[in-house]
Amino acid sequence: MNRVNNSFFSRPFLESLFFVQNKWHQHGVLVHTLRVIYHILKAKEFRFFAAGLLHDIGKPFCAFKKDEEDIEFEEYSFTDHEERSYEIIKNWFFISEYTKNIVRYHYLIRDIIKSKEEDYARYERKKKIWDSLSEDFKKDLEKFIQYDDLGKGKKRR
Repeated sequence: MNRVNNSFFSRPFLESLFFVQNKWHQHGVLVHTLRVIYHILKAKEFRFFAAGLLHDIGKPFCAFKKDEEDIEFEEYSFTDHEERSYEIIKNWFFISEYTKNIVRYHYLIRDIIKSKEEDYARYERKKKIWDSLSEDFKKDLEKFIQYDDLGKGKKRR
């Protein structure tokens, strides 16, 4: 598959930013992000604030219709959106390495579970990354994914 590179004013960029993502998200990326930040602030987990703001910044750039289900339900897939988000912020001097890594690996836990069933080579790559992380950082990723889930709202279908 070729790398998706939506422009700011493309339909997939604008639709995914403002209106629709997929069956796991009730809102577009913008409202989802605001909901994640709300839950982070509510829990006083300030170390996650910048990551909450930036974790899906790359999603609209890589939104695409992956399969018939995406087309039928007018939704998007966002393969490797976390790496795209990381690519955008990796050279921002005012963002800590910790935040950059939360952004880069925030989907790693789910990716390991999903790829174990669907793509064993991908699973092996993702598991190797997981095994290289510190135990404290793994706990932070587990905590962050809870805020990401809270930001999703109820499933639409």
